[in-house]
Amino acid sequence: MLRIYGSARSRTIRVLWMAGELGVPYEQKDWLPRAPETRTPEYRVLNPNGRVPTIDDEGFILTESMAINLYLSKKHKSALFPADPRHEALAWQWSLWETDRLDRQLVNYVRHTKEYPEAQRKPEIAEEMWNEVTASFDVLEGALAKSEWLAGPLFSVGDLNVAAALYRALTLDLGKWPKLKAWLTRCWERPAAKKARAMREK
Repeated sequence: MLRIYGSARSRTIRVLWMAGELGVPYEQKDWLPRAPETRTPEYRVLNPNGRVPTIDDEGFILTESMAINLYLSKKHKSALFPADPRHEALAWQWSLWETDRLDRQLVNYVRHTKEYPEAQRKPEIAEEMWNEVTASFDVLEGALAKSEWLAGPLFSVGDLNVAAALYRALTLDLGKWPKLKAWLTRCWERPAAKKARAMREK
């Protein structure tokens, strides 16, 4: 039995989405980042950093969501793991790019414009993050002008990882990036994505 540690309100959403795509049964510990449970000695044995998400797959432990999804999609011989080595490389490329160029920037932009109480928002941070986010949107728009998906002819783990990180972009005006908007809609209209989103919004 696959065990997933982490709440759908964290990066764990992408692991829950992947489990849904694969039809893999799992048990979930619905813990937010920095929850008291993540500081217990028992959990630190699994993840010394005390972070979520983490999976325990019959004793095999992984603690980074990108690696988790690539591992699960390959282990279960899913079509989400590209068969062509070039497409596999693209799935890794976009997953790593997202971590470096998009995830933190988008989260901080939305926090300082929508999520934080108004007194805690810092416009200078929001502006800096928006400049970085829009540059990343331009990159994705260019990539999606050449292909319907990021890592080959089909929806893949690369698309899932990036689209999951763009969860907050669903509330933004993406009119300047029509290819990105259409791709993001296709990704989040998948049944497993809808289920993961419902878990988060609940």
